[in-house]
Amino acid sequence: MEIPNVSAKWAGKLSTVVIGATADQGGTRGSTVTIGGSAALPFMSFEGPVGNRPAIAIEVWDAGADTWPDPLKKAYGDAMASTTEWAKMAARFGADLICLRLTDAHPDLGDRSPQQCAQTVKDLLAAVDVPLIIWGCGVDDKDNQILPAVSAAAKGENCLIGTAREKNYRTVVAVCLADKHKLIAESPLDINIAKQVNILCSEAGFPVKDIVIFPTTGALGYGIEYVYSIQERGRLAALGGDKLLGQPVLCDVGFEAWRAKEAKVPPFDTVTDDNRDQWGIMWESATATVLLQAGADLLVMRHPKAVENVRAIVDRLNPAVSA
Repeated sequence: MEIPNVSAKWAGKLSTVVIGATADQGGTRGSTVTIGGSAALPFMSFEGPVGNRPAIAIEVWDAGADTWPDPLKKAYGDAMASTTEWAKMAARFGADLICLRLTDAHPDLGDRSPQQCAQTVKDLLAAVDVPLIIWGCGVDDKDNQILPAVSAAAKGENCLIGTAREKNYRTVVAVCLADKHKLIAESPLDINIAKQVNILCSEAGFPVKDIVIFPTTGALGYGIEYVYSIQERGRLAALGGDKLLGQPVLCDVGFEAWRAKEAKVPPFDTVTDDNRDQWGIMWESATATVLLQAGADLLVMRHPKAVENVRAIVDRLNPAVSA
């Protein structure tokens, strides 16, 4: 019996976003990272070009690492006491990018000043040469204060800065335009709101082609089926020619996976002291794998073993994008 050819050809193609700037591009990064560019569904190279290899950023914080689960503390050890040492270790673990989370700028935590946040960025740029993602504290009023300072501190480095949301996009757009950075557009897991944020950023003057979409997601066991469905619908719309969804997608995997109760204290009789630490790694690896197949182009992860697992999975799913 002949197997029918069910492959599809798509009218649309994802935009390509380059993060980082080398010396000849006006920055100090040792290399750049390019994401997006797909003209087919993830890993389906028989349908068309699958674009650039999915990139992995490893998350570091400016402070507050003592709140992370024990398996993560064991992986990084004393390096977590210093943002720069933590980032150096993450780079040695093979991070394509470092994602700096300015957690301690939160008013209810350290309430660090814009100047302190800017100095952290400068120190990090001097410590590692991979491209940076710079993420605010999540409080609109405080992000409006710190993001202009950290953006200026990284001027010329072509960072990825966020997040721009429906109610707080103007500041992020303004600083990214002024200092020539790329932008993270955040939305709930809703295609229409994702498009609306892109429209708002575009009307404020930011090029849609330089946006990376961040749909808030969930981990394995916490609505991952719904997440997959919505992200896949977004990718299908993009490949069908919807230019307001035709941007690379970032997924915050580490944050979601490691707050799942199973990742920290799995309530199973088979969990022993010998294998307890593996549950979080497996939860992060499995969550990342699902999101990759839904169309994620950039993963923000935490555990180095999970990063290793996901790289191996990408190689197995499609060796053509392993280079």
